[in-house]
Amino acid sequence: MKKILIANRGEIALRIIKTCKQMGIETVAVFSDADSSMPFVKAADYSYRIGEAPVNKSYLNMDEIIKIALQEKVDGIHPGYGLLSENSQFSSKVQKSGIKFIGPSSETIEKMGDKINARKLMKEAGVPIVPGSVNGVKTLQEAQKLAKDIGYPIMLKASGGGGGIGMVRCEDEQALNQHYESTKNRSKAYFGSEDVFIEKCIDCARHIEVQIVGDQYGDIIHLYERNCSVQRRNQKVIEEAPSPNLSKSTQKEMYAAALKAARAVKYENAGTVEFIVDNDENFYFLEMNTRLQVEHPVTEMLTNIDLVKWQILIAQGEKLPLSQAEIDMRGHAIELRIYAEDPKTFYPSPGLITQLSWGEVEGVRIDAGYSEGLQVTPFYDPMLAKCIIFAADRDSCILKAKEFLLKTSIEGIKTNIPYLIQVLDDHNFQSGQYTTELINKMRA
Repeated sequence: MKKILIANRGEIALRIIKTCKQMGIETVAVFSDADSSMPFVKAADYSYRIGEAPVNKSYLNMDEIIKIALQEKVDGIHPGYGLLSENSQFSSKVQKSGIKFIGPSSETIEKMGDKINARKLMKEAGVPIVPGSVNGVKTLQEAQKLAKDIGYPIMLKASGGGGGIGMVRCEDEQALNQHYESTKNRSKAYFGSEDVFIEKCIDCARHIEVQIVGDQYGDIIHLYERNCSVQRRNQKVIEEAPSPNLSKSTQKEMYAAALKAARAVKYENAGTVEFIVDNDENFYFLEMNTRLQVEHPVTEMLTNIDLVKWQILIAQGEKLPLSQAEIDMRGHAIELRIYAEDPKTFYPSPGLITQLSWGEVEGVRIDAGYSEGLQVTPFYDPMLAKCIIFAADRDSCILKAKEFLLKTSIEGIKTNIPYLIQVLDDHNFQSGQYTTELINKMRA
């Protein structure tokens, strides 16, 4: 490939541009009115305005993005994460226009984007799934019966949902009755389908995912796991690898299950298989992310592999650069997501960044989307940067992460840095004995 359009914004657009430059590939950025001064617009070789600030008038405008791609005669479109990255219609339109979509096929995206269909496929493939409905639930009465059979609490989920959106925890039948219709309506409004399903709620669990990569010749490998259990509002804020307190035998079983899941859909390019892991290390398939993950740098730091480069090579039709036996992992990595938000309420805190100085600590990679003097607008996810800390072992990594945060200074907006420091100081986090309930325990 000689020229790639990036259908995204912020830090992930910059991240992709960086690898393209190293590979000698020209880049085309698209931007909204709100992003005209952002670093990724300036870093690209060519930049085009695509519309007003709201995403439905800019970054989700498929036809305008493809029109610019054709005009610029690009060889491929990289969707980054979020926005159109898991939209099978967009992937299909890109391919039909004669441009390579840098990601899995539209068929795979469609199969795994429908959570009910994905659960069916995984069950057929022998991958353990969370106890619950396999075919979705059509009526409240059907939902009540199934919930009674598997036992409360349950999670009521939208089939097209993801990223913590479209799911409701129901403690009892009264809660299920209360939320059933509203969840269906929200599912229809957000995802275009009112299909919902029920899963047993597994409390005090860990959220662990396995990175996979496949090529068009049928070779699929894993790049180990990431622990993503530190979350607020069901969204990740700290990820680390290797996962602490996970037995070697369970690790191997999870890698094998992830590969089984990928082979079941003939997966091509980079993706992630997410699992929920209970106290006894029983693990269950949650979903497959058919794209690059926000937290992919954690894996890159441990394996010394550039996942964006691999994505491009695979999209060009090349074989996987390394075999499973050649993949090595060393040290420990922690990713801190720095958000413009109130550290107590977690509400976004848009505004002008009047001062920004990152802590100068060796072994820290900063993938930032903003710089000093820029405005954080209310139109998009308020993540300012991902800071990835690497060290020889976990204890050293935690110490280095805290030192980095204490030396970092951001003025003009609120950030979640005080919350991140609180997590790093927490004895449950430090011992590695933490679950997705960590934030609730810290507040108790």
